[in-house]
Amino acid sequence: MKAIAVYPGKPHSIHLTETTRPEIENIPNGRGVLVKVLRVGVDGTDREINEGLYGAPPPGEEILIIGHENFGRVEAVGPNVAGLTPGSYVVATVRRPGRSLYDQIGLCDMTTDETYYERGINLLHGYLAEYYADDSAYLIEVPPALKEVGVLLEPSTVMEKGWAQARAIQQRLKIWRPQRAAVLGAGTIGLLATLILRLRGLEVTAFARRRKPYLKADLTEAIGARYLSTREVSLQEAARRYGPFDLILEATGHAPIAFEAMEALGKNGVLILSSVTVGQGRSDIPADQINLGFVLGNKVAVGTVSANREHFEAGLRDLALAESAYPGWLKRLLTHPVKGLENYKRLFQLLEEEKEAIKIYCEAADL
Repeated sequence: MKAIAVYPGKPHSIHLTETTRPEIENIPNGRGVLVKVLRVGVDGTDREINEGLYGAPPPGEEILIIGHENFGRVEAVGPNVAGLTPGSYVVATVRRPGRSLYDQIGLCDMTTDETYYERGINLLHGYLAEYYADDSAYLIEVPPALKEVGVLLEPSTVMEKGWAQARAIQQRLKIWRPQRAAVLGAGTIGLLATLILRLRGLEVTAFARRRKPYLKADLTEAIGARYLSTREVSLQEAARRYGPFDLILEATGHAPIAFEAMEALGKNGVLILSSVTVGQGRSDIPADQINLGFVLGNKVAVGTVSANREHFEAGLRDLALAESAYPGWLKRLLTHPVKGLENYKRLFQLLEEEKEAIKIYCEAADL
């Protein structure tokens, strides 16, 4: 079986490898499902793993098969699998349980363990392969009507989890009726976040560096959101014009922006931080002003990483709603397909060089 893998910790070690095809008999309790991989998206996480910044292979192995944004078709099922049959389309979740209390109650995305398990990222092989096998508990069935955009389900869960956390936090207010939101970043996650917030009826202002005209600006405005270039309007100025922002999602990958967002957040607001930043970056910030604003304004900042089944199911509902409300919009996010696992060099060249791409993905097999 072909797969795309790295030697974790070794920069630019991406390569095509031959490995044994997984068997459903190796999944406990007869709950195994064999999935033929159809599409796998790549993102900054995959790039950083290839740069050797993090990632670990499964115990006893030297390589890590990467790729976590997946979409596939069921080939075979174990005797105790209910609901899925050969031919079903599925997306697999990424995080797997550890030992903490939260892992044991189905919240492995909230683990308190120092060691975590994520397919294609840490200690578990990912999905950039011809096949994978998994427990049916971690598979989300995707209706055939969404097969063209199913690879966008995993990235949509970033906002789905952030929204769920914001709602839980805002129970403190008894009644929470957010009206205005800001989304910082217009990559895949930023655009999907803008979509999800628009589907919930919020007025959304999306921020990115590039000035219009621009595909990402067009996509933002096509669903009734506002697009602003930070080269023309600062976040603080926009907050005065279009705020106060009841909710802000930060998805830029540039840590200093998080502190600007803290200043722009409205009273009783929630800031969702989704960027996984690595390195030793430092920034001067108006610490006293930010602290005072948070204390006097009852503001909250919360991080969101990975997702559980609940968030994947919510994402599936929103993808279906989007196809109805904005036909064809989701497909426009799929800007850079690369056909075949053997073209992995092209896949990662685009990831490194094509700064205007929205979603780069591998077409591992025909839909």
